[in-house]
Amino acid sequence: MNIEKLRVACENAKHNPAEENLFRQLRLNQWVKQSVRWMPMEKWDRCALPVNAESLRGRTCYGGLDLSSTTDITAFVLVFPPMDDGDKYCILPFFWIPEDNLDLRVRRDHVPYDIWKQQGYLQTTEGNVVHYGFIEAFIEELGAKYNIREIAFDRWGAIQMTQNLEGLGFIVVPFGQGFKDMSPPTKELMKLTLEEKIAHGGHPVLRWMMDNIFIRTDPAGNIKPDKEKSTERVDGAVATIMALDRALRNQGNTGASVYDERGTLII
Repeated sequence: MNIEKLRVACENAKHNPAEENLFRQLRLNQWVKQSVRWMPMEKWDRCALPVNAESLRGRTCYGGLDLSSTTDITAFVLVFPPMDDGDKYCILPFFWIPEDNLDLRVRRDHVPYDIWKQQGYLQTTEGNVVHYGFIEAFIEELGAKYNIREIAFDRWGAIQMTQNLEGLGFIVVPFGQGFKDMSPPTKELMKLTLEEKIAHGGHPVLRWMMDNIFIRTDPAGNIKPDKEKSTERVDGAVATIMALDRALRNQGNTGASVYDERGTLII
């Protein structure tokens, strides 16, 4: 391997926990844990630029939907591709939990769900499970404001809701949770974060979920969020990755993918 490429890989590994794992394993021949904490939060916080939801009206965007369990947090994230070279990928996230167990979860999880609700960063649905019909209606309203081209979703537990969204006129795309589908956009999200080419508004729920993520690496160097190792909720981070993938694959509306142009990115 060229020594200069090795130096570059070493420098990248210093700023990216996932790449550090790969560098140590593949270049230094060291045993490492399969799962590592992923997002360097100081880099994520540098992307906390304001996102004005009203100024995004009519803009093309792509959605990621992670329903999780009916008693857990449901996340829907919109990713707006940049309009030009000086623009950034804008992230607009939405979260729901059941109203009836809000106080219980605050005490049990030691997470300020109640404060986030008061601040408008988290919504609740009536009852003790997430009301999917409410979320469908909410997404329909978003579709009237924004040009939602596609919605990516995890196949698990989402069949009925995705059929309903199709009935509302949305294009829904099943998204696998394995290395093959998750690795390219996960790496791209890290790259965009390190380059400060995204804007997420400092949304506290999404920040909490990004900080919770652990990633798993396979022998080929592919990565994906490891939900088993991520003991806290990561639904919003996964939804963001799925939405970003659809934005990248539809870049320029030519049918071509950024992955086709340059292949899978390995930092």
